[in-house]
Amino acid sequence: MPIILFDDPKVRLQLLPITFTRPVGALRMGLLTMWQRWRYFFNTDFFWQTEPYLHAMFPEYTGHDIDDTLWIAGHVVATEHLAAAIAALTPGQQLEYDGRIIARRGSQTRETLGYDGDLILIERVYDIFRYNDRVIAHDFDLVTSGRQSGPVSDTNTVIGPCDMIFVENGVKAEGAIFNTTNGPIYLGENCEVMEGSCLRGPIAIGEHSVVNMGTRIYGATTLGPYCKVGGELNNVVMIGYANKAHDGFLGNAVIGEWCNLGGGTVASNLKNDYSEIKLWDYATHRFLRTGLQFCGLIMGDHSKSAINTTFNTATVVGVGCNIVSEGMPRVFIPSFSKGGTAGFENVNLNEFFTIAARVMGRRGVELTESYRNMCSEIFNFADRFK
Repeated sequence: MPIILFDDPKVRLQLLPITFTRPVGALRMGLLTMWQRWRYFFNTDFFWQTEPYLHAMFPEYTGHDIDDTLWIAGHVVATEHLAAAIAALTPGQQLEYDGRIIARRGSQTRETLGYDGDLILIERVYDIFRYNDRVIAHDFDLVTSGRQSGPVSDTNTVIGPCDMIFVENGVKAEGAIFNTTNGPIYLGENCEVMEGSCLRGPIAIGEHSVVNMGTRIYGATTLGPYCKVGGELNNVVMIGYANKAHDGFLGNAVIGEWCNLGGGTVASNLKNDYSEIKLWDYATHRFLRTGLQFCGLIMGDHSKSAINTTFNTATVVGVGCNIVSEGMPRVFIPSFSKGGTAGFENVNLNEFFTIAARVMGRRGVELTESYRNMCSEIFNFADRFK
């Protein structure tokens, strides 16, 4: 039975700028993306109900038997209990949680069932880092259950339970300190943790990612595949293919794909007066209260900062931005903007593609026509979100 992960339009807006370039169900946190987590419970094909401009990258369902499909809200974190409840749905039934539809079977709804289990819903962009500790713990059990970890070199120091560190094939880690007292540490295939690094769980390091010498990482932090980090990180989620390779602090942050934070880039995550943080909201075009005391940098795909850039607390940067600033740039930077404290101007789209092709090519990823078209669509409607 095919599964269609559908975007809640309101939630999708609240997860911008990260969802400019992907459906909600393709977000990453913990050890996995949202749809990869469902794949542990349903061995089937996955499709997407999302914005039309994303369908070339994330195909929609075109089959004829629409009444024999499972529809699952993309912002719901998969669990075994929830998967069992969804699998038990019969045609025409849907599952409701706290007044919201989270799953249904088929296109025609005749009966609504309540779900009373524990759920994690990712409804705001800061939920990605706020719930990452719980999701890492869940995913660690899910991914490693019944499996044998690779060896941890005796040049490393492990503080805490040794069974809370899991090493996949091809990992290189020498002369590092791993602390599992507060949560697990997962090292994905072919990742590298260089000497002198200190990692305090819960932490998930994706495949082929690199932790440079002397890096300090606090939980709950997720590095997606092919990331490179250095300096100090605390409760950060990098979706993948992003670099913060040098010194500088990053905390309570969400960083999209193909981003690069130049050496010495620092992002505040706490206001000097310790007051509640307000964050730019794309839906209302204003800053809204979050209830949070800690919130750092939120950065969309393909955005970059020059060396020694300083970001103020809770800065939101859109897609395709280039920040060059000696002082603090403004706390909301619209997509496809370049500049700094002296002001911003629009990025040239052809120049953006030239840089993107160069950046992606370094990781062996092609800038396809479908990807170009997606970015062009975002560029064309970017003014609506300024």
